[in-house]
Amino acid sequence: MRRTIEELVRQGDVRVVEREVDPRFELAAVVAASQRQSEAALLFRAITGSALPAASNLYGSYTRLCQMIGTEDGNFVQRWSALSDAFEAKPIEPSIGLADPGDLVDLRLSDLPAVTYHEKDAGPYITAGIVLARHPESSTANLSFHRAMQVSDTELRIRIGESHDLAGLMAAAEAQGEALEVAMLIGTAPEIFLAACASLPPEADEISAAAMVRGEAVPLRPCAHIGLAVPADTEIVIEGRLLPGLRRPEGPFGEFMGYYVPGGSNQVLEISGISARRDPTYHALLCGSPEDMRPLETAIAARIYRHLVRAGLPGIIDVSCRPRLLNTVVKIDKQSADHPREVIMAAFDAHPDYSKAVVVVDQDIDITDMNEAWWAYLTRGRADTRAFVIEDRPGFYRDPKGDHKGRLGIDATMPLDRKFEFELKRVPGAEAINLRDYLK
Repeated sequence: MRRTIEELVRQGDVRVVEREVDPRFELAAVVAASQRQSEAALLFRAITGSALPAASNLYGSYTRLCQMIGTEDGNFVQRWSALSDAFEAKPIEPSIGLADPGDLVDLRLSDLPAVTYHEKDAGPYITAGIVLARHPESSTANLSFHRAMQVSDTELRIRIGESHDLAGLMAAAEAQGEALEVAMLIGTAPEIFLAACASLPPEADEISAAAMVRGEAVPLRPCAHIGLAVPADTEIVIEGRLLPGLRRPEGPFGEFMGYYVPGGSNQVLEISGISARRDPTYHALLCGSPEDMRPLETAIAARIYRHLVRAGLPGIIDVSCRPRLLNTVVKIDKQSADHPREVIMAAFDAHPDYSKAVVVVDQDIDITDMNEAWWAYLTRGRADTRAFVIEDRPGFYRDPKGDHKGRLGIDATMPLDRKFEFELKRVPGAEAINLRDYLK
C-alpha cells in the first residue's frame, strides 16, 4: 500500500487532508464528499486521538483497478480470467523469512484511528481489515473481508457470513473445541486486497493467487504471537484467536447495500498483539462507497465472465456488476435470437448470492452505465417479451425475510435482422472538443 500511495502522489491522484479531522463521522463525511467529486485517493495527515495517518479511496477507481492487474485495454474481467487460468495451471508459492522483524513496532488497538462511519453504528469499526486464516490440514491461506467492531485493546467482534470460507474453518475449529488463529491485515499491497475480494475455490491458496497478480512470490514474515505468516509489507497486523463457542453483541452497522445491519451475536476475536511497519498508514474504507463497491463488483463480474466462457457460451465480450453489485450486465456478440436468454440463465447460475438482475446488451453499449443498458432495453424491441422473472429463487445469503428471492432477466439486444435500424448516431469531432477554447 505504501508504494501505491507514493505512485498516486506522483500521478497527482491523491487529495491530502492536512487539517485535523474527528474520526467520529467527520472523516467518513470528508471521504463521501470527495468521492462525489473525484475518484482521487485521500490521505489524512492528522486524526484526533491517533498518531497514525489514514488513507482512503485507494480502490475507488475502475481504471486504477485495471492498472493494478496490468490490463491496458480496460477489460478487467478478461485479464483476471487469464491470471486465474495461469494460477490454476502453475501457482506461485509465497516465500517466508524475507523480511527483517526488526523493522516492526508494537501497537495497541487504541493507537489506531477509532473511525465511526455512520450515525447509528454501534461504535468505531475496522472496515478494510482482511482476515488471514489457514486450513488446519492443508495450511492453505484464506483471505476474506470482515467488519470488526473495536471493543477494547484485547477484543474485536466480527461478523462471519455463513457463505464465507472462514465460517467453515471456524466451524471445524469449534468442533474440536479449539480457537482459530487469525491475523487481520490492515493496509495491504493491492494484489492481497484483490485476492481477498476474489471468488476462488476453498482449496485455493489466496496468497499464491496474490503472487500471480504480483508476478513474483509474496514475501511473508512470521507473526510474533500466533503461528501464522503474513505478507511482510502489510502496514498493520492484528494477531489473535477467534474464540470457540463464544458470541457477543455486535452492531448495528451501515453495510454496503446502504442500510444498517441490525445488531446480533457474533464472533469474538481475542487480540494477542498488534505489529506494524514503522510509521504505518491506516486504511479507512467507507462501506458502500466506490472504494468498497468497485473491487467487489469487478471480482463478481470476473467470476460471472469465467462461468459464462467455461459454460461454452459464444460471443461473451465483457461483464459488469456496476453500479450496485446485485445487477449484472453482459456484453455479447449476439449469435441468435435465443442467445441472450441462454446467457441470462447461465449468469444466474454463476453466483448464488448475486446476479439478482441480468441485462444482456450489444457490443455498442457501455456496460458500466445502467442508463445506457436501460435505454437499449426501451428502444431496441418490445418491453413485454424481452423481460422475464424467475420466482422464488434464493438470492443473497443474508436474507432472512426473503427480500432477495427471485431473478429478473432482460434482453436489451437489437434484433439480428434489423441491425441497420439501430446504428448509434454521433456528432463528428465532439470527442476532441476542448470547451475552454470556446468559452470565456
